[in-house]
Amino acid sequence: MLELRIRNRDFLRPYEPVVPDSHFTLQAQREVIERGVHQWENGEGYAFGIFLAETDQLIGRVHLSNAVRRAWQNCTIGYFMDQEQNGRGLMSEAVRLAVQFAFQEAGLHRIEAAVMPGNTGSIRVLEKAGFQYIGLSRYHLRIHGVWEDHKLYAITRGCGK
Repeated sequence: MLELRIRNRDFLRPYEPVVPDSHFTLQAQREVIERGVHQWENGEGYAFGIFLAETDQLIGRVHLSNAVRRAWQNCTIGYFMDQEQNGRGLMSEAVRLAVQFAFQEAGLHRIEAAVMPGNTGSIRVLEKAGFQYIGLSRYHLRIHGVWEDHKLYAITRGCGK
């Protein structure tokens, strides 16, 4: 995970919140993984590594986070892919599998995603997975130090592809 994050630091910077240099250390990446395990055990989130089948190399991550139970049964999805692997359909496949897991294994009803309007690759990933555009959220997330608008997408169990 550390190698993947370091290798893609500049590539992902325009799409992520500002993170300190300490995020790109072995200790910080262990903490990210441990936090993911804790969330999984508590049903609060589900993180998945994306690996190349031929080499078992870690090339990305999909994270179902902020899972809320009771009447809502909703979560958010986030993901990133190694720049060298973009455009091969691997993220689309990983997101489809994460959606399948959310609905069939985790018992969730709805997944939401937020994407900056200029991130056309990520929008294509969501649309291919069956997510529907639900609106624009002004100043939605602080990305790389700036409050950015985001297009909101969602998929509901039993709807979409």
